[in-house]
Amino acid sequence: MDKYKRVETEKPSVPSVPNEVRVMTDGKMRNYIKYATTLLMIKGEDLIVVKGMGRAINKTVTVAEIVKRRVAGLHQDTEIASLESTDTWEPHEEGLDTVVTARSVSAVRITLCRDVGRMDTSAPGYQQPIPEAHVQPLQTTFDKKPPKNALKKEVAEGVGGG
Repeated sequence: MDKYKRVETEKPSVPSVPNEVRVMTDGKMRNYIKYATTLLMIKGEDLIVVKGMGRAINKTVTVAEIVKRRVAGLHQDTEIASLESTDTWEPHEEGLDTVVTARSVSAVRITLCRDVGRMDTSAPGYQQPIPEAHVQPLQTTFDKKPPKNALKKEVAEGVGGG
């Protein structure tokens, strides 16, 4: 494809929903977790949607799982989809045709909600909240790192569970 260059096409703008977390491959996971927990804990949202596409799917699932372990009583509904994406390539040289390629991109949409009445419990991707004993309350500081010897100290004292 060195004889072609990709044509940037304008993607349709999708309006942002206030309770939506869009996970990208280059974003920091702690920022997504902080935003999602802020929506649930501080802004009082009962329902948030965590979305990701392509290579960001694993990060999206991880974010949702961490949020479930920080906020008690969250029901989960996971939906997967395959979206069609087309790319247009124009030639650098004369005599070559413009090439249009179509590809499928996987996407995931994870809904986390406190109110079971707003969830479809018969959906194949539905999960009940995890037991409250497995939920660890959210720490108030996200940006501070624990002291270097904190983990060693917890393990030595038998606190770290290791």
